Amino acid sequence: MGESHRNPPIGISENLMSNSPLKVHVTGVYGLIGNLVYGHLNKQPERYDVHGSSRRSASSIRADADSLIRLPDTHFTQADLGDAEAMLQAIAGMDAVLHIGAVPDPGAPFEDVLHSNVVGTYNVLEACREAGVKRLVYASSVMATMGYFYYQEPYNAIREERFEDVPEDIPLITPADLPRPTEPYSASKVWGEGICRTYHDAHDIAAVCLRIGAVNKEDRSLFGWTDSLWCSQRDVANIIELALQATASPCFHICYGISDNRHRWVDLEPSRQALGFEPQDGA
Repeated sequence: MGESHRNPPIGISENLMSNSPLKVHVTGVYGLIGNLVYGHLNKQPERYDVHGSSRRSASSIRADADSLIRLPDTHFTQADLGDAEAMLQAIAGMDAVLHIGAVPDPGAPFEDVLHSNVVGTYNVLEACREAGVKRLVYASSVMATMGYFYYQEPYNAIREERFEDVPEDIPLITPADLPRPTEPYSASKVWGEGICRTYHDAHDIAAVCLRIGAVNKEDRSLFGWTDSLWCSQRDVANIIELALQATASPCFHICYGISDNRHRWVDLEPSRQALGFEPQDGA
């Protein structure tokens, strides 16, 4: 699901013509994916000037504290996603935002999901609007369509490891298929995609929503059915950078971001067409 236009948005062409590094802000920069992306982009200082924010200055539980990459004080803002003013101050002056920060737990209480994933995402988009930031990458989740995996054949056969019941030509779930969340966390990601679409239409913010698969600090599939959902650290960093590059032109895309796994049940062709994504790994 995506669309793009020919004419660049106001401010984009000036930045590209200046040859100055793109000022990028990463929310959730001390989380697992946020820190991976920070490290990936920060290796290219001629292209990116990377800033970040996080609720705390310590690594998240999901991240590997021993390999955490610290931001210099000049490039880090301690800010809660639920604090609208703090997010505006963090994002002001940026060229692009990678909104990766969130409560990542499908079992999290609704109040926590509401605060960080719903109110927090709204605050980030409002900050982009107020600050004139026209480029956004939103970390959605493959969980937005997890209901197919739980409740519908043949996808449920993969989850239950009944591989003899899985056809060779399994119909892949695409971004055009209806979302099918299973709890408040995944529903919040569907809402996030919707509000990104709203701000794209109403405020000309180029947005790419990435339905990211299972990324972990071990950088491998951990058990059974997670093979179908796994996304390597290399692949997730790559697709987020490609999504960032895509926002140089006005666009709205929803794309899956997972590795090329044997029992993959979501379609990566839209990711290839819209972003040029070619997964390097698989389980």
